[in-house]
Amino acid sequence: MTVDGRTKRRTDTRQKLFEAAVELIAEQGFSATTVDDIALRAKVAKGTVYYNFASKTALFEELLRHGIGLLTDEFRAAVAGKPAREAVAALVHAQLDYIRRYRAFAQLLLSEMWRTNREWQQTLILLREQAIGVIAETFQAGVDSGDLPADLDVRVASSALFGVGLVVAVDWLVFSPERPIDDVEASLLAIVRRVG
Repeated sequence: MTVDGRTKRRTDTRQKLFEAAVELIAEQGFSATTVDDIALRAKVAKGTVYYNFASKTALFEELLRHGIGLLTDEFRAAVAGKPAREAVAALVHAQLDYIRRYRAFAQLLLSEMWRTNREWQQTLILLREQAIGVIAETFQAGVDSGDLPADLDVRVASSALFGVGLVVAVDWLVFSPERPIDDVEASLLAIVRRVG
């Protein structure tokens, strides 16, 4: 097998482990989820989990890096080359679409975001800052261009958009999944416009 073949197989295995872990942790919590559960759900041997990750905590930290990294990349792609107001709308759409595709991860992120006693809290803070940083850059560009109010508190507005988007998306998918994404997006943008 070539190096590329091994790398792809390892990447695919890690993806299966991430998916299994996020589903289980969203269903039953981190403490109740065992490495045996993760291996069983991913349909791999327990040793495969330890081959890829030193521990369940290491797996979870990598899962956070992976999941929030994907969201941050999607935020960057969504805003590229767009003027501020279009970019804000693109951020809202990107976040809702991401959460629709990765609902279990979003629920997990929402439940872990404010827990301060976890081993991975520092990692989560840094990753959250990366995602919110893309929003802040977008808001700051809007303030600088005059498209957004000069007195906008970019930091608070960025955290607010991230948090509201996360909560609204999870609420939508849990309680009103039949509602089209366009309706949810329009409602969320109406709130953003009233505030901005």
